[in-house]
Amino acid sequence: MAKLSVVLLVVSLVGVVQWAKTTNAEGWARRLEAEKENVTNLQFYFHDIVSGKNPTAIKVAQPSENKSATLFGSIMMADDPLTEGPDPNSKPVGRAQGMYGSAGQNELALIMAMNFAFTDGIYNGSCISLLGKNPAMNPVREMPIVGGTGLFRLARGYAIAQTYWLDIATGDAIVGYNVTVVH
Repeated sequence: MAKLSVVLLVVSLVGVVQWAKTTNAEGWARRLEAEKENVTNLQFYFHDIVSGKNPTAIKVAQPSENKSATLFGSIMMADDPLTEGPDPNSKPVGRAQGMYGSAGQNELALIMAMNFAFTDGIYNGSCISLLGKNPAMNPVREMPIVGGTGLFRLARGYAIAQTYWLDIATGDAIVGYNVTVVH
C-alpha cells in the first residue's frame, strides 16, 4: 500500500510539473497553437410563420402605444424550421432559435439574435450565431456571424439573406440564407 502511495504521489507531481511548463508567466493563461481554419458555405431556407394555429414565431413584447408602421419596439421569439429548399416540405436541416425585434422607427429594420442549430449530416449538433441588423425590406441583406459551437466553434463570417416569399397580410415569410463561415 505504501508503494502505491509513493507511485501516486510521483504521478501527481509529474502532472503538476507538466502543467506548470505549459502556462505563461501570468500562471493563469497559456497560448495554444491554432489549427488550420476551415471555410464553409451553407445555403438553407428560414421559414418564419407568425400566423395560424402553429406559429413558429410569436410576439413576446410590444410597446404600450405603438403607432409606428414599422412596429418599432415589438419583439418576437422564434423557433423556425430551416430547410434545404424553399418548399416547407423540403428536407429539414435545422432550427433558427432566438429573437428579433423591430429596431427602426422609420424603416423595417430588425435586430436579430439568432442561433442556427443544425440537425442534419456532419453539422448535426453544431450551431452558428447571428447578431445584427436586418433591414428586412432590402432585397439583399448582410448580417454578421459572431460565433458557433460544435464543428463551428470560434466561427465568424457573414450571412446574406434574400426574401423568397412574403405574405404581407400575415407576416409569414420564407427567407433564403447563404452563409459563409470561417472556423
